[in-house]
Amino acid sequence: MSKFIQAVRGMNDLLPDVVSVWQQVETAARAVFEAYGYREIRVPLLEKTELFARSIGEFTDIVAKEMYTFQDRSGDSLTLRPEATASIVRAGIEHGFLHNQTQRLWSGGPMFRYERPQKGRYRQFHQFDVEAFGMPGPDIDAEIVLLGNRLWRMLDVQGLQLEINSLGMPDSRAGYRKELVEYFQSHRDQLDEDSLRRLKSNPLRILDSKNPQMQKLIADAPSLFDHLDEASSEHFMGFKEQLDRAGIAYVVSKRLVRGLDYYTRTVFEWTTERLGAQATVCGGGRYDKLVEQLGGKPTPAIGFALGLERLVEMVIQQGARAEAEGPSVYIAVLGSQAERAGMKLAEHLRDKGIRALCNCGGGNLKSQLRRADKAGVRFALLLGEEETRQDIVTVKDLRQDSEQRQVPQAEISSYLQQQLA
Repeated sequence: MSKFIQAVRGMNDLLPDVVSVWQQVETAARAVFEAYGYREIRVPLLEKTELFARSIGEFTDIVAKEMYTFQDRSGDSLTLRPEATASIVRAGIEHGFLHNQTQRLWSGGPMFRYERPQKGRYRQFHQFDVEAFGMPGPDIDAEIVLLGNRLWRMLDVQGLQLEINSLGMPDSRAGYRKELVEYFQSHRDQLDEDSLRRLKSNPLRILDSKNPQMQKLIADAPSLFDHLDEASSEHFMGFKEQLDRAGIAYVVSKRLVRGLDYYTRTVFEWTTERLGAQATVCGGGRYDKLVEQLGGKPTPAIGFALGLERLVEMVIQQGARAEAEGPSVYIAVLGSQAERAGMKLAEHLRDKGIRALCNCGGGNLKSQLRRADKAGVRFALLLGEEETRQDIVTVKDLRQDSEQRQVPQAEISSYLQQQLA
């Protein structure tokens, strides 16, 4: 029997050194969202299972195989959210802020899918979601692509490629679906197990297969572009024109379908070759029918999800680590009176905006100075019985070769502020 309890498989700890990079990415993302006028919304981790079955699609891999679903004590079927768009739409309908309105929203937090854990893919993972409602034209499609591009520039992330496609509308897609099924049925002997299952439930997802032995078969499959309705074709042309005017490079990927049933017209992905098999860093598209599908009034919408684990990994690969701001001073105390005075001094320095670490747990002066050095502080402030009686502080610079100084306690905060400026 194990002596300690380990984390659940696929649930990844984020340790302090890595969290500093996450904070850099999160701060940059919030700044970009606010610059474009997107407001934050926070939605629950738990939703009724029906929400995801109706929105994502009952026969998608996510709903069929990957959701964390259970019954609560009342017998209701609940699910840990596998994505946030459905929850945001549900909140918009429930609180009445979507109909006949335009909304620009963002949300962030953990999502849950029971997938095979590997680097860049965990069972608890984190996303930023950006969603825009009430705007039917290709201009808003282009805006959220520009938003993502600005974030990559702010983080100095290189090596991302934009892939775009149009899925048309459900009515026009029905004819294509029939033709696609007939094509793959005639080549059943070349389909893998996943594709045979998808052939009955979600044949468009076969086009997204990563199986190298099926790429030739997929490349020769009928093209959705031959079945696009006129309005969808015009929308896609307008989207490309907007990107061209903004100087955004892209590749039209006719096999890009995304994994959720609710997408219509524009779909896109930002991909990279720097993360191995987990190539997609950010992806999304339009879902003009989803609000109505979940019980609201018809509302055009578009959004994307950004995988934080993958973006953070790219930032780390490029060496752009963000170091957390640690304490600037360490207060070493010797004696009971000095311990009481040291805690009071630490609070005073914090009031003045100086990050102070006060020794706790005892120890002689040598051991306390070792702790100060390990903490990476600039100054050690020495407080013994003599300093306490005289209301002074002995200041030792741990990063420069200089003599110790004795500073009156009444002047210590201003002295440190000058030295640390």
